[in-house]
Amino acid sequence: MLAETRYEHIVLNDARAPVIAGTTMKVVELVLAQAAYGWSAEELREQFPYLTFGQIYSALAYYWDHQQDLDADIEGRIRKVDRIRNSMPESPLAKRLKGKGLV
Repeated sequence: MLAETRYEHIVLNDARAPVIAGTTMKVVELVLAQAAYGWSAEELREQFPYLTFGQIYSALAYYWDHQQDLDADIEGRIRKVDRIRNSMPESPLAKRLKGKGLV
């Protein structure tokens, strides 16, 4: 069940994560795309044409108003990826590249 927020285009999903209404995109996913590539709102719109400017600006406003909580969520995601990556054996390709001094 989705819960409404004070932000017109943002709802909270069952896990209480902010999601852009009418999509499955979480606010942190849009913020991470912006941070990773340095995209403006216009560039985000080009990359995600199914989002309106209203949805994009609402998601960014939600992030800035809840930055501490969402940054903690992002850090948790990074730690989870690192744990998974560290638990996996090295791939044969990585071994060959390392053996040739290419990585």
